[in-house]
Amino acid sequence: MLVGVPREIKDNEYRVGIVPSTVRELVDKGHQVVIETQAGAGAGFVDADYQSAGAEIVPNGDAVFGRAELIVKVKEPLAAERKKLARRQVLFTYLHLAPDRAQTEELMARGVTAIAYETVTSQQGTLPLLIPMSEVAGRMAPQVGAHYLEKPNGGRGVLLAGAPGVAAATVVILGGGVAGTNAAQIASGMGADVTVLDRNPEALRRIARNWVVACEHCFRHATWWSSSADEPTSLFLPCWFQARPRQN
Repeated sequence: MLVGVPREIKDNEYRVGIVPSTVRELVDKGHQVVIETQAGAGAGFVDADYQSAGAEIVPNGDAVFGRAELIVKVKEPLAAERKKLARRQVLFTYLHLAPDRAQTEELMARGVTAIAYETVTSQQGTLPLLIPMSEVAGRMAPQVGAHYLEKPNGGRGVLLAGAPGVAAATVVILGGGVAGTNAAQIASGMGADVTVLDRNPEALRRIARNWVVACEHCFRHATWWSSSADEPTSLFLPCWFQARPRQN
Protein backbone atom coordinates (compact mmCIF):
# COMPACT_ATOMS: atom_id res chain seq x y z
CA MET A 1 0.00 0.00 0.00
CA LEU A 2 1.11 3.55 -0.71
CA VAL A 3 0.72 5.61 2.46
CA GLY A 4 0.75 9.39 2.21
CA VAL A 5 1.21 12.04 4.90
CA PRO A 6 0.45 15.66 3.98
CA ARG A 7 1.54 18.64 6.05
CA GLU A 8 -1.22 19.86 8.38
CA ILE A 9 -2.63 23.20 7.21
CA LYS A 10 -5.12 23.91 10.00
CA ASP A 11 -4.20 27.00 12.01
CA ASN A 12 -1.90 26.28 14.98
CA GLU A 13 -1.67 22.55 14.21
CA TYR A 14 1.94 21.41 14.50
CA ARG A 15 1.53 17.65 14.78
CA VAL A 16 2.19 15.15 12.01
CA GLY A 17 0.29 12.01 11.08
CA ILE A 18 3.26 9.61 11.13
CA VAL A 19 6.63 9.80 12.87
CA PRO A 20 9.85 8.40 11.35
CA SER A 21 9.83 5.24 13.48
CA THR A 22 6.38 4.37 12.09
CA VAL A 23 7.67 4.94 8.57
CA ARG A 24 10.38 2.39 9.23
CA GLU A 25 7.82 -0.17 10.42
CA LEU A 26 5.64 0.37 7.36
CA VAL A 27 8.57 0.11 4.95
CA ASP A 28 9.82 -3.04 6.68
CA LYS A 29 6.38 -4.58 6.06
CA GLY A 30 6.56 -3.80 2.35
CA HIS A 31 4.60 -0.55 2.13
CA GLN A 32 5.65 2.69 0.46
CA VAL A 33 5.41 6.03 2.29
CA VAL A 34 5.35 9.53 0.79
CA ILE A 35 5.69 12.56 3.07
CA GLU A 36 5.08 16.17 2.11
CA THR A 37 8.21 18.21 2.70
CA GLN A 38 8.32 19.89 6.12
CA ALA A 39 5.29 17.85 7.30
CA GLY A 40 7.07 16.95 10.52
CA ALA A 41 8.89 20.23 11.14
CA GLY A 42 6.41 21.50 13.73
CA ALA A 43 6.82 18.29 15.72
CA GLY A 44 10.62 18.35 15.56
CA PHE A 45 11.18 15.96 12.63
CA VAL A 46 13.12 17.09 9.55
CA ASP A 47 12.79 15.61 6.07
CA ALA A 48 16.08 13.76 6.48
CA ASP A 49 14.60 11.82 9.44
CA TYR A 50 11.86 10.47 7.20
CA GLN A 51 14.18 9.78 4.31
CA SER A 52 16.54 7.77 6.50
CA ALA A 53 13.52 5.72 7.63
CA GLY A 54 12.66 4.93 4.02
CA ALA A 55 10.07 7.57 3.05
CA GLU A 56 9.97 9.54 -0.17
CA ILE A 57 9.74 13.30 0.30
CA VAL A 58 7.41 15.08 -2.13
CA PRO A 59 7.22 18.85 -2.73
CA ASN A 60 3.58 19.56 -1.86
CA GLY A 61 0.26 18.18 -0.66
CA ASP A 62 -1.02 17.65 -4.20
CA ALA A 63 1.69 15.04 -4.71
CA VAL A 64 0.50 13.20 -1.60
CA PHE A 65 -3.23 13.32 -2.36
CA GLY A 66 -2.63 12.46 -6.00
CA ARG A 67 -0.71 9.26 -5.29
CA ALA A 68 -1.60 7.86 -1.87
CA GLU A 69 -4.00 4.98 -1.29
CA LEU A 70 -4.09 5.61 2.48
CA ILE A 71 -3.86 9.21 3.69
CA VAL A 72 -2.87 9.65 7.32
CA LYS A 73 -3.47 13.03 8.93
CA VAL A 74 -4.00 14.53 12.38
CA LYS A 75 -6.90 16.94 11.95
CA GLU A 76 -9.98 16.81 9.74
CA PRO A 77 -9.37 17.76 6.10
CA LEU A 78 -10.18 21.38 5.37
CA ALA A 79 -12.24 22.33 2.32
CA ALA A 80 -9.15 22.76 0.14
CA GLU A 81 -7.95 19.27 1.10
CA ARG A 82 -11.33 17.59 0.69
CA LYS A 83 -11.39 18.59 -2.97
CA LYS A 84 -8.29 16.45 -3.52
CA LEU A 85 -9.78 13.24 -2.10
CA ALA A 86 -10.78 10.40 -4.43
CA ARG A 87 -13.11 7.41 -4.18
CA ARG A 88 -10.19 4.98 -4.29
CA GLN A 89 -8.63 6.41 -1.11
CA VAL A 90 -8.84 5.70 2.61
CA LEU A 91 -8.58 8.68 4.96
CA PHE A 92 -7.43 8.03 8.54
CA THR A 93 -7.57 11.04 10.87
CA TYR A 94 -9.59 12.82 13.55
CA LEU A 95 -12.86 13.85 11.90
CA HIS A 96 -15.34 15.01 14.61
CA LEU A 97 -18.18 14.92 12.12
CA ALA A 98 -21.09 15.53 14.51
CA PRO A 99 -20.91 19.36 14.44
CA ASP A 100 -19.59 19.60 10.88
CA ARG A 101 -22.30 18.86 8.34
CA ALA A 102 -20.40 20.41 5.43
CA GLN A 103 -17.43 18.10 5.95
CA THR A 104 -19.66 15.05 6.39
CA GLU A 105 -21.59 15.69 3.18
CA GLU A 106 -18.48 16.43 1.13
CA LEU A 107 -16.69 13.28 2.32
CA MET A 108 -19.76 11.27 1.34
CA ALA A 109 -19.90 12.97 -2.05
CA ARG A 110 -16.20 12.31 -2.69
CA GLY A 111 -16.77 8.62 -1.95
CA VAL A 112 -13.65 8.35 0.20
CA THR A 113 -13.50 5.70 2.93
CA ALA A 114 -13.02 7.87 6.03
CA ILE A 115 -12.05 6.31 9.36
CA ALA A 116 -12.15 8.63 12.35
CA TYR A 117 -9.55 8.11 15.07
CA GLU A 118 -12.15 9.00 17.70
CA THR A 119 -14.36 6.05 16.69
CA VAL A 120 -11.70 3.33 16.88
CA THR A 121 -12.72 1.09 19.79
CA SER A 122 -10.64 -1.53 21.61
CA GLN A 123 -11.88 -4.97 22.61
CA GLN A 124 -12.36 -3.57 26.10
CA GLY A 125 -14.68 -0.85 24.79
CA THR A 126 -12.20 2.00 25.31
CA LEU A 127 -11.17 4.63 22.77
CA PRO A 128 -7.38 4.15 22.52
CA LEU A 129 -6.79 6.98 20.05
CA LEU A 130 -8.69 9.48 22.19
CA ILE A 131 -7.04 8.52 25.48
CA PRO A 132 -3.68 10.20 24.67
CA MET A 133 -5.49 13.44 23.78
CA SER A 134 -7.36 13.35 27.10
CA GLU A 135 -4.10 12.63 28.94
CA VAL A 136 -2.42 15.63 27.33
CA ALA A 137 -5.41 17.90 27.96
CA GLY A 138 -5.62 16.83 31.59
CA ARG A 139 -1.92 17.33 32.21
CA MET A 140 -1.95 20.77 30.59
CA ALA A 141 -4.97 22.03 32.52
CA PRO A 142 -3.21 22.70 35.87
CA GLN A 143 -0.34 24.43 34.07
CA VAL A 144 -2.74 26.71 32.20
CA GLY A 145 -4.77 27.32 35.35
CA ALA A 146 -1.65 28.20 37.34
CA HIS A 147 -0.58 30.61 34.59
CA TYR A 148 -3.86 32.50 34.75
CA LEU A 149 -3.81 32.64 38.54
CA GLU A 150 -0.79 34.94 38.30
CA LYS A 151 -1.47 38.65 38.80
CA PRO A 152 0.08 39.78 35.49
CA ASN A 153 -2.37 37.46 33.71
CA GLY A 154 -5.45 38.80 35.49
CA GLY A 155 -5.49 36.25 38.30
CA ARG A 156 -5.63 36.55 42.08
CA GLY A 157 -1.92 36.08 42.56
CA VAL A 158 -2.24 32.56 43.93
CA LEU A 159 0.64 30.08 43.84
CA LEU A 160 -0.63 26.49 43.53
CA ALA A 161 1.97 25.10 45.92
CA GLY A 162 1.65 27.93 48.39
CA ALA A 163 4.75 28.92 50.35
CA PRO A 164 5.97 28.76 53.96
CA GLY A 165 3.20 30.41 55.94
CA VAL A 166 0.81 30.51 52.94
CA ALA A 167 -1.68 27.72 52.26
CA ALA A 168 -1.58 25.83 48.97
CA ALA A 169 -4.27 26.56 46.41
CA THR A 170 -7.35 24.36 46.22
CA VAL A 171 -8.01 22.75 42.83
CA VAL A 172 -11.44 21.23 42.09
CA ILE A 173 -11.70 18.83 39.13
CA LEU A 174 -15.07 17.86 37.68
CA GLY A 175 -14.96 14.23 36.57
CA GLY A 176 -12.57 11.42 37.36
CA GLY A 177 -12.06 10.13 33.84
CA VAL A 178 -8.81 10.11 31.88
CA ALA A 179 -8.51 13.89 31.63
CA GLY A 180 -9.59 14.47 35.23
CA THR A 181 -7.25 11.84 36.65
CA ASN A 182 -4.27 13.27 34.79
CA ALA A 183 -5.20 16.81 35.84
CA ALA A 184 -5.40 15.67 39.45
CA GLN A 185 -2.01 13.98 39.22
CA ILE A 186 -0.29 17.11 37.91
CA ALA A 187 -2.10 19.53 40.23
CA SER A 188 -1.21 17.41 43.25
CA GLY A 189 2.37 17.16 42.04
CA MET A 190 2.49 20.95 41.86
CA GLY A 191 1.60 21.03 45.55
CA ALA A 192 -2.09 21.95 45.42
CA ASP A 193 -4.90 20.49 47.52
CA VAL A 194 -6.94 18.57 44.95
CA THR A 195 -10.61 17.57 45.06
CA VAL A 196 -12.10 15.38 42.31
CA LEU A 197 -15.88 15.28 41.92
CA ASP A 198 -17.51 12.37 40.12
CA ARG A 199 -20.92 10.67 40.15
CA ASN A 200 -19.35 7.26 39.55
CA PRO A 201 -18.01 5.63 42.72
CA GLU A 202 -15.83 3.29 40.64
CA ALA A 203 -14.01 6.27 39.17
CA LEU A 204 -13.22 7.53 42.66
CA ARG A 205 -12.12 4.07 43.82
CA ARG A 206 -9.83 3.75 40.79
CA ILE A 207 -8.17 7.07 41.55
CA ALA A 208 -7.81 6.12 45.22
CA ARG A 209 -6.22 2.76 44.36
CA ASN A 210 -3.68 4.30 42.01
CA TRP A 211 -2.94 7.49 43.91
CA VAL A 212 0.57 7.96 45.24
CA VAL A 213 -0.42 10.48 47.88
CA ALA A 214 -2.59 10.40 50.98
CA CYS A 215 -6.26 10.55 50.08
CA GLU A 216 -9.77 10.35 51.41
CA HIS A 217 -13.16 9.91 49.77
CA CYS A 218 -16.71 10.74 50.75
CA PHE A 219 -20.08 9.29 49.70
CA ARG A 220 -22.81 11.75 50.57
CA HIS A 221 -26.43 10.79 51.19
CA ALA A 222 -28.94 12.85 49.20
CA THR A 223 -32.73 12.99 49.31
CA TRP A 224 -34.98 14.84 46.87
CA TRP A 225 -38.57 14.93 45.67
CA SER A 226 -39.45 13.77 42.17
CA SER A 227 -42.30 15.46 40.30
CA SER A 228 -43.57 12.02 39.31
CA ALA A 229 -43.58 10.48 42.77
CA ASP A 230 -45.31 11.16 46.08
CA GLU A 231 -42.44 9.80 48.13
CA PRO A 232 -38.90 11.22 48.38
CA THR A 233 -36.14 9.40 46.52
CA SER A 234 -32.93 8.62 48.37
CA LEU A 235 -29.54 7.35 47.31
CA PHE A 236 -25.89 7.73 48.10
CA LEU A 237 -24.07 10.14 45.79
CA PRO A 238 -20.33 9.66 45.38
CA CYS A 239 -19.29 13.15 46.23
CA TRP A 240 -15.59 13.69 46.27
CA PHE A 241 -12.08 12.39 46.41
CA GLN A 242 -9.36 14.52 47.95
CA ALA A 243 -5.61 14.12 47.60
CA ARG A 244 -2.86 15.82 49.55
CA PRO A 245 0.92 15.24 49.50
CA ARG A 246 1.79 12.32 51.72
CA GLN A 247 3.23 13.34 55.07
CA ASN A 248 6.40 11.48 56.09
